[in-house]
Amino acid sequence: MSEILGLVAMSHSPFATLLPPDGPEQPGGRFLAEAARLSRTVARFAPDAVVVIGPDHFHANFYDAMPPFLIGVEHAVGFGDFGSRPGPLPVAGELAWSAYDGLTRAGFDLSLSYSLTVDHGLVQSYEMVCGGTDIPMVPLVVNTAAPPLPTMERCIDFGRALGDTLRGDGAAGRVLVIASGGLSHWLPTNDPRDPAMAEDRRHSVIHGREDAQAFAAAREPRVRAMGGDPHAHVNSVWDRWFLKQLGTGEAEPVAALGDAGLEEQAGSGGHEIRTWLIGQAAVRAPLVWSAYEPVPEWITGMGIGATFEVE
Repeated sequence: MSEILGLVAMSHSPFATLLPPDGPEQPGGRFLAEAARLSRTVARFAPDAVVVIGPDHFHANFYDAMPPFLIGVEHAVGFGDFGSRPGPLPVAGELAWSAYDGLTRAGFDLSLSYSLTVDHGLVQSYEMVCGGTDIPMVPLVVNTAAPPLPTMERCIDFGRALGDTLRGDGAAGRVLVIASGGLSHWLPTNDPRDPAMAEDRRHSVIHGREDAQAFAAAREPRVRAMGGDPHAHVNSVWDRWFLKQLGTGEAEPVAALGDAGLEEQAGSGGHEIRTWLIGQAAVRAPLVWSAYEPVPEWITGMGIGATFEVE
């Protein structure tokens, strides 16, 4: 039986690497300082493996065949976007297969990959939490853009089943759950049904798999152009409410917002908080430590939460 050490959930942003602060008083400086403090606490825990739950930003998954949930069981490769780690990543294969089998038995038909590409949405938080070490991971990708967008209630159920599976795993390992995503941020639509989406971009999010490197090269300048704006929309009031709500251990009020309510409060990028809901449901414990900094220059609220005290 594996022991779940707890949950770490945190925001990610391309601009954490593209626009790094010069010091703790610069935008993002407090967030990075708290992330480093958290990483030192995790190092003392010395987990045997981590389950990393994060989204993909059209570097591996496209709307030609988009799964709601996807798990990597053998090889994982970092895409290397926005300064995130490129190349092979260590995969805890036995634990990944155990998670896949357990979730399948629980009624979740998640997709499976023997060779999974992951982008900064998963890798940035893995690197920050694990301090650049090679702790074996189970990569678990959640679609957070547009249908097949799993409902928040479905994500909570998925998380509970994931936690049961990890606890029932035959290996006597110590496992940390990492959730990577959110908080509030407003992005251009990624929904192919949206008539506001330009035709060339719509074609890319459907057919980008044909040449993912070319798609990323065309997309990256558009992303870079959004950074550095001190007036970019971040809903810090909602972000702080969300952190406080997860501090109660009850995610149902968040799920009760529904997709439209969530998007109104947290923007189209706010759908990424699904990873937090999954992680907390898996661990079944409230956040007891959190840190937060709104960083408009990074176009998002940068939050961290943990189910254990961070010294």
